[in-house]
Amino acid sequence: MQLGMIGLGKMGANMAQRLLNGGHQVTGFDPDADARKQLEGKGGGAAASLEALVQALPAPRVLWLMVPSGKITDDTIAALLGLLDKGDTMIDGGNSNYKDSLGHAAKCADKGVHYVDCGTSGGVWGLAEGYSMMVGGDEKVVDGLKPIFETLAPGKDKGWGRVGPAGSGHFTKMVHNGIEYGLMQAYAEGFSILKHKQEFGLDLAQVAEIWRYGSVVRSWLLDLAADALQKNPQMDGVAPYVVDSGEGRWTVDAAMELSVSAPVITLSLMERYRSRDDDSFADKLLSSLRNEFGGHAIKKE
Repeated sequence: MQLGMIGLGKMGANMAQRLLNGGHQVTGFDPDADARKQLEGKGGGAAASLEALVQALPAPRVLWLMVPSGKITDDTIAALLGLLDKGDTMIDGGNSNYKDSLGHAAKCADKGVHYVDCGTSGGVWGLAEGYSMMVGGDEKVVDGLKPIFETLAPGKDKGWGRVGPAGSGHFTKMVHNGIEYGLMQAYAEGFSILKHKQEFGLDLAQVAEIWRYGSVVRSWLLDLAADALQKNPQMDGVAPYVVDSGEGRWTVDAAMELSVSAPVITLSLMERYRSRDDDSFADKLLSSLRNEFGGHAIKKE
C-alpha cells in the first residue's frame, strides 16, 4: 500500500522503515529536514509540508500520524481536515487520550474522512520485533488497512487487532500503559529489596537472568531489567527521578470514573510523583507530628 507518515521521530521513522522493508510505499513529513532526508536514504519519499504530502498521495489517501499527543496532534488533525477529501483515512498511532480521539473521530466524520485510532506499543525494538497495535475504528475501514497492520505487527495474525469502535484503540493502549506502570514498579521494588540484603551479596543481573527462563515473573520488561542491570549494576549516574508521560494518570482517572479499584496502578503513579520530591514537606511534617504527640526525636538536616 501507499501511505503518508507524519512524524519521523524514533517511532515514526522506524515504523516507516518497517513498512518500506515490507514492500509498502511510504512518503513522510517531519519539520526536521534531516529526518526527511534519512527516510529518503532508506528508500522512502519525503514532503516538505503537510500540503505537499497530501498532494503526493493518490486518492483515497491513507495518512499515519506519529506525533506527540495533545496540541500537536490536535493541530495536525485540524490542518489535515482542511486538505483531505471524502473517503481519505487518518490513523492516529500516537498516545492520544481516548477522549480526544472520540472528538477527532467526530470531526473527521463530519468531513467524510475515516478516523482510526491505533494504540502502538513496541518502542525502539519495534523495527526488528514488530509492534503491538490496538486498533479502534469502523470495521470495514480497518479491514482495508490490514496490509499495513500485518506488516507492522510481529506477525500477520498476532500482536494486533481491531478492539472496537473509534476511541477504543487508545483506551486499550492507555490501560496497557497503566499495567506497564505497575509491572515496572513491582520489578523495581523487588530488585531493591534484593539489593538491600547486603550480607547475601546477590548479583542482581544474575538473578534477573535466572528469572528470565521458566519463572512465572518472566516478561519482556524483565528482559530489559536484566540488560540494564548487566550494563549498570549499581545504576551509577542515574538520578532517582521517574517521569510519567500521561497514560498512567489517564488510567487512574478512568478507574475512578468507572468506580474500579486499581490500587497497584494508582500507587505506581504516586511513586513516580514521590521520586521527584527530594525535599519532602510531607515527610518533614510527619516527623514533626511524631515529635508533637509523642516527643519522638527529629532528625536534623
